[in-house]
Amino acid sequence: MRRVIRIIERTIDKQGQQLLVPEVDLEGWWTRLDVSEEDVIQLYADHGASEQFHSEFKTDRDIERLPSGKFATNALVLGLSVLAYNILRWIGQNGLLGSKSPKRSKAQRRRIRTVMQELMYVAARIIKTARTIKISFGRGCRSLQAFNAVYRKLAYG
Repeated sequence: MRRVIRIIERTIDKQGQQLLVPEVDLEGWWTRLDVSEEDVIQLYADHGASEQFHSEFKTDRDIERLPSGKFATNALVLGLSVLAYNILRWIGQNGLLGSKSPKRSKAQRRRIRTVMQELMYVAARIIKTARTIKISFGRGCRSLQAFNAVYRKLAYG
């Protein structure tokens, strides 16, 4: 085991005001990893990202409380939730990050809630004519091109 320590000395606060006495933050980690100290610090600096994914998984999929007292039932619900989460992540990566996606701020990924609002909750009509089934969207549908891009990837591989 080894100890990796990071010391940060701040002379200016968040609002840009200079401090009379510097503020010193001391952080330390015990580790057995065979990587440099900078890599250990970077790995621990990203721990908030996993918390964000965990929170997103629970809240956006609405599974803060599991439905049963039976372990097997809860395991099935979690397994199906993971499947739905991964499908929605794939749809978000392929439908909402392209040039034809609905205009939002530039981002590397979209929250699952955004994917559901932009592509899953879109109003459409199902039309059956001449032995075919079609989906018809409204004229002002912002998500039509993104929806078509995802559909083409799924339909044609």
